[in-house]
Amino acid sequence: MGCSWVFSREHCGKMMKNKKIMLIVLGIVIVLVVGVLIGRASISLKSEKDNIKMDRLDAVQSKGLGDFCVDEANCRDFCSNNLEKCEEYCEGNENELCNVILSSNGNTQEKTRQNGIIRDDGCEGTKTKFDFAPVNLDKTKVFLPLGLMVGGHVTPIDHHYFQNFGNEEYDIEIYSPGKGYITSIQHMPGAEEGKDYRMIIEHTCTISSIYIYVSNLPEKINRYTTEEMKNDRINIPVEEGELIGYYKNNLDYNLVDKEVILPGFIVPEHYRAEEWKIHVPNTYDYFNEPIRSKLIELSIRIEEPLSGKIDYDIDGKLVGNWFLEGSDGYAGDSTSLERYWLGHLSFVYDAYDTKRIVLSIGNYNGEDSSQFSVKGNTPDPAGISVDDGIIKYELVRYDYVNLDGSSWDRISPVKGLKTIEIQNVEGIVLAQMIEGRKIKFEAFPKMTASQVSGFTSNAKVYER
Repeated sequence: MGCSWVFSREHCGKMMKNKKIMLIVLGIVIVLVVGVLIGRASISLKSEKDNIKMDRLDAVQSKGLGDFCVDEANCRDFCSNNLEKCEEYCEGNENELCNVILSSNGNTQEKTRQNGIIRDDGCEGTKTKFDFAPVNLDKTKVFLPLGLMVGGHVTPIDHHYFQNFGNEEYDIEIYSPGKGYITSIQHMPGAEEGKDYRMIIEHTCTISSIYIYVSNLPEKINRYTTEEMKNDRINIPVEEGELIGYYKNNLDYNLVDKEVILPGFIVPEHYRAEEWKIHVPNTYDYFNEPIRSKLIELSIRIEEPLSGKIDYDIDGKLVGNWFLEGSDGYAGDSTSLERYWLGHLSFVYDAYDTKRIVLSIGNYNGEDSSQFSVKGNTPDPAGISVDDGIIKYELVRYDYVNLDGSSWDRISPVKGLKTIEIQNVEGIVLAQMIEGRKIKFEAFPKMTASQVSGFTSNAKVYER
C-alpha cells in the first residue's frame, strides 16, 4: 500500500522508512529460522548416514576384526603377522573371531604362540591312530625300515624311506596321515627352488610326522616358504588325508611320540641336537587297518620289530653308539658342524639281516665315513665288556642276496634278505672298553690282522 493523501509528506516518509526496517528484520528472522531448520535437517541426515555407516561397519566387524580384516581366513593371515594389533583390538571388543583366532574356545589349558596364532596345546589324550597313509601307496614300490646306515648316516637312521626309483616325475602324492598343524617348513640345502622341503606336522601334543624331500607344495603351504615368511614359526591346519606335496623317487618319513623314550639310548642327553631321536616309536602301531597291513606289505624287513630298530646301547657293553670324547654327543665337534657325523661310531646290526654285525665308522681313513661287517661275524659286541681287553675286528664288505641266492638290486620289493661276506679284508680296527661308558678305538685301513699288534698314538677315546 502507498502513502495516503491524508498524511503529510514527512509523516508518510517516516512510515515508509519504518516499514522497510520491519521487512528487513523479518527477512533476517526468516533466514535465521530457515538456517536452523536446515541445520537440524543436516544434522539429522548426517546422523542417519553415520548410523548407516556404523551399521555397515558393524556388519563388517561381525565377520572380521574392525578395519583390519573382513573374514576368518583374511583375519588369520593378518593376525599371523600383526598379533599385537589383533590382541589390542580384541581386548576392547566382543567379537567371535577373537575367540576363534586368538583364544582356545573357552579351554583354559596351556596355550603356545606359533607365528602369531595362539592355539591350545592341551589335549584330551595324546594318542592317535591314522586311517590314511603318508603317501600314495599304489605308486610307491618299497617302504624301508628304521635303522639303515650309509655314508654320513653313521648311527642307525631314525626315519623310513618311501621309494620308487622307476618313477620319472614329481607326481607321487604325499598326505598328512592325520589332522594337525604344519609347524615347520625348511628348504633342504642346495635344493632346487620348489623342491625338497623338510616339513613337520604336529598331530597331537606328543605325536608328530616328519617328512624330508617334499616337493611341489600346494599354494596353501607354499606361500609360507617365501622370503617374508620362511623364518616365522608357522601353524597351518591340515586335515587327515590332505595333500601336502609330491615326491619323485624318495621320501623320508618318520613318526615321533614324545611319550615314548627308547631304552637303547642310555645317555639321552647326547641327542639334544636331534631330540626327536629318542622318541621314535614302532611306526605300525600308529596306523589302523588296512593301512598298517599295506605298509608292512611294502616293507623289506621281516624281523621284529617290523618297523626297525635304532637304539642298541647296553650299559657296560661295546654294542651301540659312541661319540668322540670332547665333542657334543650327536651334535659333534663344533668346529665341523657341516660334517657332525665324523665323531660318530656304532657297533650295531644290519636293518634287514639282524644277525649281521655292522661297524659304522665316522671319519674312516681320514676321509669320510663307511660301513663294514666283520670277518666271521664275530665277536658279538653285545657280549664285550671291560673284562675282555682289546678286541681286534677284521673289516669286510657284505652284500644282500635274495632267497634264491641272487644279488638284490636294492630297489625291488623283496622279503627275507640275507647277507654274505665279501672275503677280502679291507682293514683292521681295535676296540677296548676302558670304562663302562668309555672306549679306546683305532682304525687301520688297508692293513691285515698280522700287521696290527696294538694301539698307536692315533687311537681316540669315545664315550656315551
